[in-house]
Amino acid sequence: MTTRKVAVTDYTFDVLDVERSVLEPLGCQVVGQKTGKDPQQLADLVKDADYVLTQFAPVSAAIISAMQKCKVIVRYGIGVDNVDLGAAAAKGIPVCNVPDYCTDEVADHALAMILDLTRKITANAAKVKSGGWGLAVPLEALSALKDLSVGIVGWGRIGREVAGRLKAFKCEVLVHDPAVGNSTISAAGFTPVGLDELLRRSDLVTLHCPSSEGNRQMINAQSLARMKAGAMLVNTSRGTLVKTGDLIAALRAGSISAAALDVTDPEPPNPDSPLLKMDNVIVTSHIASASPQAVLKLRHQAASIVALAARGQKLPNIVNGVTA
Repeated sequence: MTTRKVAVTDYTFDVLDVERSVLEPLGCQVVGQKTGKDPQQLADLVKDADYVLTQFAPVSAAIISAMQKCKVIVRYGIGVDNVDLGAAAAKGIPVCNVPDYCTDEVADHALAMILDLTRKITANAAKVKSGGWGLAVPLEALSALKDLSVGIVGWGRIGREVAGRLKAFKCEVLVHDPAVGNSTISAAGFTPVGLDELLRRSDLVTLHCPSSEGNRQMINAQSLARMKAGAMLVNTSRGTLVKTGDLIAALRAGSISAAALDVTDPEPPNPDSPLLKMDNVIVTSHIASASPQAVLKLRHQAASIVALAARGQKLPNIVNGVTA
């Protein structure tokens, strides 16, 4: 049997044992590197690969051009913004993702961030640990969700789960997703609105949409100016949905009262970024999807897509329109 190469551009796991357990019985050799930051090393790794698995490394047009016989690129995750989909399509390489592996984890993380912003848990806990007592913030900074309107941008798996969790807190939930019919959102018990109305009416906006060409930097000076005075922002989706400098300016001006970000642009943020120094900003390190169960499921499903390609079977979750 001819050995086929599976190139793993980068990974945050300890070892590639899950991938090898799925693919080596099919005559595949799994070869990976921990980081994919060096373009030349990345090009050398993938040039003779039959299949490519990628996590965060930039799989640019140049990297795709170096691929001499790749039959599929599989992203460890939901978003595929690190892969040049057009370049892959032009070369006839299907790109697949894993769209359903961390829905509950990200929804839980978003809800935790929402509760932290409204109840100021991090700020108050820090005051107690430093020897203080009493409120760490003005009383006016605290709120109950039932008194707020929460705007959800994106009605995919995660957006729907966040809405379901919020229902128990009795807040008004506004939803914007132009790809979903209003009747579908209404039938679930929530209020469909246009983006402008969502920004204008929401006390808190939480982002759950992909960073596509049309959505990139959708939160910018213009959209921030349309938001309710003192509104809050949560982003557990992609950092590039937000124009970072514009958000910082709005936070400094007080027009946006607080933000909670699991993702940033750039990522990680620069060590001197104002986001890391503002008391009204919470930043976590792109870990909303993390749990042992979710990571194991992600790795097994990603490897299983490569296994389908190795067997010559139909591929699921193709996101760049290439028929495998």
